[in-house]
Amino acid sequence: MPFAATVLTLYPEMFPGPLAISLAGRALERGDWSLQTVQIRDFAMDRHRTVDDTPAGGGAGMVLKADVLAAALDSVADDRPVLAMTPRGAPIAQARVRDLAAGPGVTILCGRFEGFDERLFEARPHIEQVSLGDIVLSGGEPAALAVLDACIRLLPGVMGAPLSGAEESFEEGLLEYPQYTRPYEWEGRTIPEVLRSGDHARIAAWRKAMSESDTRLRRPDLWERHDGARVQPASGARRETKESDQ
Repeated sequence: MPFAATVLTLYPEMFPGPLAISLAGRALERGDWSLQTVQIRDFAMDRHRTVDDTPAGGGAGMVLKADVLAAALDSVADDRPVLAMTPRGAPIAQARVRDLAAGPGVTILCGRFEGFDERLFEARPHIEQVSLGDIVLSGGEPAALAVLDACIRLLPGVMGAPLSGAEESFEEGLLEYPQYTRPYEWEGRTIPEVLRSGDHARIAAWRKAMSESDTRLRRPDLWERHDGARVQPASGARRETKESDQ
């Protein structure tokens, strides 16, 4: 059974968009995953096809109507997880993406304007509110594309090398180690000697140390949650690693 994605949106023409090219596009052509879009406006209940209204209590912008959204969502009800893309949601993490990719697919509800009438989530508690992080987009569509891309690349056969999806940022709760390739020297900078040693144990140890060091320096929030934070020194690991490999 291929991974099935359904996107509820006011702008179905945005899909598949970039998901029609490269790895995701070839996987779509092969039938590794499928995509359906649902026009939310089709479920409006008046002749003007109204999907939004002014905020209760006053304020700028417009709010997507709960009755219209619920009707659209109920039209595709099945056992797949339902995500609502909203900056009020919890940032989606790689572990959640991997869970989604291992399942039957996902239904994604794209927000617009000032967001959703909160009663939608009270009436449909299975909806998972997620975001890409602490940013605000014009709508949920770009976020939905990003989430789908993250899932699709993990489907069996989509990436060429089986380890491509495992040895990268966030898979072990750390940022990925630095990468290098030819030429050996560029603008006076050389590839670290350890990566040219052929000693796989040394290379693995170097990569682990660099992942830990970069995570500690760049993403202290990730580092605090990582098991290695309880055993690593607070500073100096990157300096010592670099000195030992020059």
